[in-house]
Amino acid sequence: MVEQIDKKYNKLKEICHKNWQAVDIGKFEKAFEFAKKYIGESKFRTGEVILEHSLDVASIIASEIGLGSDSIVSGILHNIMYADLLKKATRDDIESEFGKPVFAILDGMKKINALGTDTVDLHSENYRKLLLALAGDVRVIIIKIADRLQVMRNLDIYSAERRERIVLETSHLYAPLAHRLGLYTINSELLDLCLKYQNREAYNYVVNRLKETEKERAGFVAEFVKPIEKKLKKKGLVFSMKARTKSISSIHTKMNTKNVSFDEVMDLFAIRIILESELENEKSDCWLVYSFVTEEYQTNPKRLRDWITIPKSNGYESLHTTVMGPHGRWVEIQIRTNRMDEVAEKGLAAHWKYKGGKENSGYDNWLANIRNILENPDLNVVDFIDQFSSEIYSDEVFVFTPKGDLKKLRQGATMLDFAYEIHSGLGDTCVGGKVNGKKVTLKYVLKNGDHISIDTAKNQKPKLDWLDFLVTSKARNRVKASLNEERKNQASQGREILVRKFKNWKIELNDEAIRKMLKHFGFKLAVDFYYELATGKIDTLDVKAIFAEPEKEESAKQKLSDLLPTGEVKNLAFEGGDDFLIIDNNLKNINYKLAPCCNPVFGDAIFGFVTINDGIKIHRRSCPNAPQMMERFPYRIIKTRWRETTGRSSFVTTLHVSGIDEVGIVTELSHIIAKDLGTQMRSINIESDKGKFEGVLKISVYSLDHLEFLIQKMKKVKGVVSVTRGEK
Repeated sequence: MVEQIDKKYNKLKEICHKNWQAVDIGKFEKAFEFAKKYIGESKFRTGEVILEHSLDVASIIASEIGLGSDSIVSGILHNIMYADLLKKATRDDIESEFGKPVFAILDGMKKINALGTDTVDLHSENYRKLLLALAGDVRVIIIKIADRLQVMRNLDIYSAERRERIVLETSHLYAPLAHRLGLYTINSELLDLCLKYQNREAYNYVVNRLKETEKERAGFVAEFVKPIEKKLKKKGLVFSMKARTKSISSIHTKMNTKNVSFDEVMDLFAIRIILESELENEKSDCWLVYSFVTEEYQTNPKRLRDWITIPKSNGYESLHTTVMGPHGRWVEIQIRTNRMDEVAEKGLAAHWKYKGGKENSGYDNWLANIRNILENPDLNVVDFIDQFSSEIYSDEVFVFTPKGDLKKLRQGATMLDFAYEIHSGLGDTCVGGKVNGKKVTLKYVLKNGDHISIDTAKNQKPKLDWLDFLVTSKARNRVKASLNEERKNQASQGREILVRKFKNWKIELNDEAIRKMLKHFGFKLAVDFYYELATGKIDTLDVKAIFAEPEKEESAKQKLSDLLPTGEVKNLAFEGGDDFLIIDNNLKNINYKLAPCCNPVFGDAIFGFVTINDGIKIHRRSCPNAPQMMERFPYRIIKTRWRETTGRSSFVTTLHVSGIDEVGIVTELSHIIAKDLGTQMRSINIESDKGKFEGVLKISVYSLDHLEFLIQKMKKVKGVVSVTRGEK
């Protein structure tokens, strides 16, 4: 074990010696001795030697990412505060030996481990704290990615259950983070390893097919590059060319999403042309090479990607095009300089190197974006991962403010996304705007080169349906936060309403009462119930009914006293010891109305239903809405009877008539109704088709007996097959 540790240490030291000054080498050697002091020969629970793991991570940071001495020292030391160690290094120990920056990185790593990020189903607040801690120094994220790559390369030592959790988290979080930071090679390897453990059969298939076709690809590349090399050498350009095969996971994904076989994957590999070029000549040299390539081979203009003029947010610069090569095969060509290639391979780490080690605007913008994503404390971890995963793989759109400032958003961003990109307050009050001088709505999808101005209104505020078309996480999270705040305020009002009502009802509002209400209305959270109460979707009388004693049935008068103002109840008539509400057939009492859904007439079996805003409605017991009302609102149902009287009043009802379309049948029916002194025709609608007719008649009658007498007379008309009473 000691021999293996020393071997890895010496190999890492050799890498560092090539680029470091003596003072940094001294810090590196001190870090190794410091780590040995605290870690010794300790092992993780998997059996892996901790110090070997630390050296592997430091080697990835040094050779595959290219970070500086503080990062590599942090890689060596990142387990000196590991929970299972008998003796752990303190803050003072670390800062006195290696300085505050190294401790800050190690502290960030410690926070990750303490929060248990081995699974993505974390509490959202913990996730938020974790990423906010990381955003303080992006090197923490990079070192954690290196740590995760080392774990994935040694995944066989973990249990099957643990492997599954690590792979899930890697594919959803660490691979996307690597991509976002421009660590494309590491991102590809992480995704390949995820595929290997998620679907080994598919992984092995692609690996074997790549081996089988390796010679064929090499021959094609040699044939393709020959005329290009000739032109570049003739021009005196210094360059190198290499073929980059698409990653295993990318090939597998393309096969699935495009539903094609391995042989049908068009962009199986790309040819990269890398120039040795002075910084001031980079763009012109790249475009010169592009002209040589397109002179030799037919280009596909739709596949041109110019990330030289406007680099990606993670610093990536390259000129991509797709051309028709020998034998009718499409080939992707990537043209870049040595500097661009190193940035493409090593991401932000290389970008800092060429910027003189200083933080640049791209890095600052990246941190700002991370913070915007995490501003909402209620952000759900699944939402965060979905948004993060989708945004990093999306193309971008570039638009201009009224002052001519260039703004970059993800493809598909709308006018409203742009407003939130400028300022959250502008987004909250945005009602539309102008694009290139023309009025557009909030939903307008931005296009490259658009010149945009925003229109606002003081009374505008975020709405739930905005989430249907917003695409940037900054805008979506702001809207969600505003809606959550509004919902919380309303829920608070709902709680106050409930407290007052329970006090009036002389019922104790305790945990048991709340559980009973939540169960009855089907809510998991009290805040959702309070919100529905405040917005009027739940009536307090419906709540009171839950606590009513079911065995004691209230009289009609008692129910109405609870439901209506005292003055209105005084004007009503009751009988049977106040058990029944009495309805006059002359309907002079303004406190009740006949329900239009069933049109009861004098003589029908009826009941009363107390509405919230429209008094008492009288329904037929055969009303189609009766079962639902009786089941959901039994406390609003009032036993009701007609008052026996000799007076006559008109009741509107509907009749459905059908039969054979005889000549004059409509006249006959109309004559019967007109001849009856107690009946009045309100409307008639007859439709005839293929010798049959169907009609709907609205008429006034004075009682149920009168209606039935009229129906029998109409049934006797020649050609009439059916006369039935309708609901309306």
